[in-house]
Amino acid sequence: MLIFESLSLGTFAVLVVMAGVLVLVGAYVYLVWPLTGWDLVEVSVEKLDLWSEFALGLVFMAGSAAGFWCFSGAAFRPKKRAPRSP
Repeated sequence: MLIFESLSLGTFAVLVVMAGVLVLVGAYVYLVWPLTGWDLVEVSVEKLDLWSEFALGLVFMAGSAAGFWCFSGAAFRPKKRAPRSP
């Protein structure tokens, strides 16, 4: 159950990042493209494929780790304080 919830949070993190990218692309198409004419013809998607896979994998792993940290209860345990030296 803990692993399932952690992986679910990782998937949710990927969906949030993809929604953010969709908002940025929409803002670019709505604002920048009509005003400047920058159509990004010279950008090839094949060059960015490896980076995008790495970034999405990193977001998924970070979201899963954060989910594991929260759902396991480690985030809410009291921290041990170091003893004071006189």
